[in-house]
Amino acid sequence: MIKLLVLILCLLLAVIPSKRALHMFQQNRYELYRYSHWLFRKQTFEVSGLYLFVAALVIGHFFKGWLNTVIFAVFTVGALYYLYTSEKAKSFVKPLVYTLRVKRQIGFMAVLMLLVLLFLSRFAFNPCLMGLCALLLPYLLIWPMALLTEPLEKAIKKSYENQARRILRDMPDLKVIGITGSYGKTSTKNVVGDLLSEHYRTLITPASYNTPMGITRTIRELLKPIHQVFVCEMGADHVGEITYLMDFVKPRYGIVTSIGPQHLNTFKSLDNIIHEKMQAVECLPADGVAVLNVDNEYIANYEIKNTCKKVRVGIRNTDADIVGKNIEYDKDGSRFTAVIDGKEYVFTTELLGENNIMNCLLAIALALQMGITPEEAQKYLKEVRPIEHRLQKKRINGYLFLDNAFNSNPVSCKQSLDVLSKMEGKRVVITPGLIDLGSEEARYNKEFGAYMKDRADYVILVGELQKENILAGLKESGYPEENISCCGTMKEAFGLVYSRFTPQDTILIENDLPDAFLK
Repeated sequence: MIKLLVLILCLLLAVIPSKRALHMFQQNRYELYRYSHWLFRKQTFEVSGLYLFVAALVIGHFFKGWLNTVIFAVFTVGALYYLYTSEKAKSFVKPLVYTLRVKRQIGFMAVLMLLVLLFLSRFAFNPCLMGLCALLLPYLLIWPMALLTEPLEKAIKKSYENQARRILRDMPDLKVIGITGSYGKTSTKNVVGDLLSEHYRTLITPASYNTPMGITRTIRELLKPIHQVFVCEMGADHVGEITYLMDFVKPRYGIVTSIGPQHLNTFKSLDNIIHEKMQAVECLPADGVAVLNVDNEYIANYEIKNTCKKVRVGIRNTDADIVGKNIEYDKDGSRFTAVIDGKEYVFTTELLGENNIMNCLLAIALALQMGITPEEAQKYLKEVRPIEHRLQKKRINGYLFLDNAFNSNPVSCKQSLDVLSKMEGKRVVITPGLIDLGSEEARYNKEFGAYMKDRADYVILVGELQKENILAGLKESGYPEENISCCGTMKEAFGLVYSRFTPQDTILIENDLPDAFLK
């Protein structure tokens, strides 16, 4: 009876640590390498209530029988209360999403935990030791759970992907557009979709559905026989992924938005990134069309082996086929001129920043290849709405925010600061810094901090991960220390904004990291 009670209490103790472990595994894309990096990063491997059970284990060592169980029960009640209240008080940037995959993982985790506890109760029964295991083991059981479920997940993925391939084969007249790049994929995809939807029944991959499973889900659930165009965002953080996606969706049109040091942790080198992103051109059919941002030196200097048509787009590169110039922007939007076949066309848009102007130019170039005239593109671009979390202008509680919260990078962060510098009132930056830049992470964050000088009047740093690197850049640039604040969470940062600034000021949110990256 005592063993059964202890077993039940231990399983209850394991619930919240298991949820937290699965949450972080999900935020790290279900990749053991990323999860391990998170788990063993400084101060990450902490379990609420751990110290309670260490104390209980020490105290319980001096007692035997029912007294040891009583000590365990008392400490268990305290730990459960602490776990529950701390979990309830947490405000997650991205909560755990209970997908079918996560539900399968929960089942495997429960079985593994039960087997470990049964083994301990049979061969090394010590209630306090079992309680300690219930708090710690969920974080470690992610590895065997992931390895055990991998064959099943692969089989499920393959089945779904085969269905998606059949759907595409049954639509031979579908015009497929593949869009990739280190930055700007989602924004360009949205502008392309808006421009083409005026002429074609168009489907775009929603949000940031740019992985094989995200694309598969889009095709299976959303692509219908009535669609004429499918705009597919293609992401990659490992060698071979763009090649795989090109074979999967087989686009005839391709856009490469940019190439830079993103996902260096997994790509390992910039050369790998360049080669992989350019497969979106190399893998096009001979009668395909590639639209390229030749302001990007890595794209411009790449020796393309494919004989397909290439349309080169530039702002600084004036030798491009389509050139953007005379760029102006203020709090209401942007205005620019595009030189197309030697003629100048003036475009206006609500989108802000030079990076968004380039995204618009790429979308215009693609639209022209699909039968839309420059005059029609002028009209349609006016109707394009700002893309969520990508230098999106919005009012929150009456305050003007420039929301560039999604996946900031070394290029967009500087362009965002340039836009902020044009805004009215006091100019405030809220940022946790830049991530996923491998060994170059410290350098880029230091440069980011230095670039804030003369572009932002006040800086609010969030979290600990990149704080010191950004502070080093701020200090080196001579930024006034009294205009810098540090907060633990975005919620705290917003509270600081509302207490110190007014609706006449402008607040830039530059990146908003998932919970796994805030420490």
